Amino acid sequence: MNKIPEQICNSINLGLVILDAEFKVHYWNQWMEMNSGIPAGDITGSVLFDYFPNLNDRKFLRNCKSIFAFGNFCFLSQKLHHYIFPFRPVSSFGLQFDYMQQSCSIFPIRNGNEKIEHICIAVRDVTEIVAYEHKLLDATRRDYLTGSFNRKYLEDKLREEFERHRRYGAPLCLIIFDIDDFKLVNDSCGHLYGDFVLREVVAKVESGLRTTDILARYGGEEFCCILPETGLKSAIEVAERFRESIASEEYNFHGHSRKITVSLGVAALDKTIANTDMLLKKADDALYTAKREGKNKVRFADH
Repeated sequence: MNKIPEQICNSINLGLVILDAEFKVHYWNQWMEMNSGIPAGDITGSVLFDYFPNLNDRKFLRNCKSIFAFGNFCFLSQKLHHYIFPFRPVSSFGLQFDYMQQSCSIFPIRNGNEKIEHICIAVRDVTEIVAYEHKLLDATRRDYLTGSFNRKYLEDKLREEFERHRRYGAPLCLIIFDIDDFKLVNDSCGHLYGDFVLREVVAKVESGLRTTDILARYGGEEFCCILPETGLKSAIEVAERFRESIASEEYNFHGHSRKITVSLGVAALDKTIANTDMLLKKADDALYTAKREGKNKVRFADH
């Protein structure tokens, strides 16, 4: 490669790799050196798979051989492949990725006789773009005040879990709870204190959840918690832990301090429940039983 094109290839923010038909490396630009830690002098002339055995798979080989045979273009998207070179991410925009997220293009290089003797792999780091997309997607699922999931996400996940129950018979329970006398809390201590209480209650509940559980704000001071793979007895125990944890301390904020309690209703999915609305209603009925019986209680739906 002569000097001017080589300077360009070493200055662009892309990885460039040139391979022959035996998958020996003929060019390895500075971007590849920096992100792989492999100097060009070491890898040039070597078979790529000696350094990256993960690429020695049927799909990658088929794509490359097709380009050598037919001169077509191949694009490997991040959404399907995530990466082809296992490099550590330079930045992940606050999200944890084990490997740099990449989109890759593979295209033919023809000689003066129009014969394809080499192919070029162009590697683009899209980690920050993917991380930003994840953050935007997460924002559409979250309640802006409490950070818990929102009602739309709750309804979508509840339908998913309901279908999973119907298909595989997996147990599923739902807890609905709300903060007792929340209007009085807002009226006596102000809405800033009320917002603080909502956030604190969510933090306490989330600290006791598994990664598979879903906590969402259902409306106002009312919240729902989906408990997959959980029977009624275990769900009642979970609800009792929530109740005890929330009632165990004073909530202090900007000169205001008071005890906070919640009432909780629990329902388990069974063959008498035909849809997610029925499950929500059973849990909601149990919640209002807890309210009628004095608040700061857990009640469950009879089946």
